[in-house]
Amino acid sequence: MTRRFPYSPLAMLGLAGLLALQGCAPMAPGRHGLDIDTSIRARSQGSRVQFIVLHYTVSESTRALGTLSRGEVSSHYLVTDDEPPRIYRLVDESRAAWHAGQSEWSGYTWLNRSSIGIEIVNRGPVGTAADGTPAWQPYRPSQIRAVRALVRDIADRHGIAPENIVGHSDIAPLRKQDPGPLFPWRELAREGVGRWYDESVAQALGARFASQGLPGMEWARRQLARVGYAVPRGDAPPHDMQAVVAAFQMHYRPARYDGVFDAETAGVLAALVAASGPAGADDASVW
Repeated sequence: MTRRFPYSPLAMLGLAGLLALQGCAPMAPGRHGLDIDTSIRARSQGSRVQFIVLHYTVSESTRALGTLSRGEVSSHYLVTDDEPPRIYRLVDESRAAWHAGQSEWSGYTWLNRSSIGIEIVNRGPVGTAADGTPAWQPYRPSQIRAVRALVRDIADRHGIAPENIVGHSDIAPLRKQDPGPLFPWRELAREGVGRWYDESVAQALGARFASQGLPGMEWARRQLARVGYAVPRGDAPPHDMQAVVAAFQMHYRPARYDGVFDAETAGVLAALVAASGPAGADDASVW
């Protein structure tokens, strides 16, 4: 059956006016001799960029620039360790840079397609500390100020949520550690860049877990997935889950990131889930 749609003289007049205006509409030169009419913009659209991923270079500025501009990897921005730092834009934000590799966050995979990568000149691990743990190169305060301003600008322009400002270790915990435990996530979050949690809530929950016992690893898996991490399957080798816990600790409890799911880590995770939205009834009963 064919339906007939009513029309009004007013609607037809509006259509005629639109067609008439096309004669003076803005045109953009297209490839192969095509002219593209740019006078009408779709209302339903958004930025392709949903994530910002932070890295360290493991090398000094000159070598990092060469690798990121002429090698098989790239990033949108490089922040040097000069005084003052210099910010290079190596890839236009409209294009994908090859910085994330095999990655996942909040169910999105291969984040090169949907993220902006920022490399920070920093060597990362630089030896072994007295207690046997890795020693890390500190970030310069001026670098952090530059990174903070850059991330805030990108996030504002693309409407990126705080929980989607992440480190390479967050999106690829089985193979990456950058930007490392000395990157000041807490400081940046307190200045409006990134996500954090209520520390008093975390402390209280951690004390409760210490006295009443830890929730099981299945609970930990659910909560880590809820805040964005890709968790390994239950039958995966134990060190895979340990790597995910270590990545979470490196971001949110960097004083110790050994991958051991202890009461303090559980308290921080529960507080972060609480700050991110209402918990399910099954999870609330564990807290």
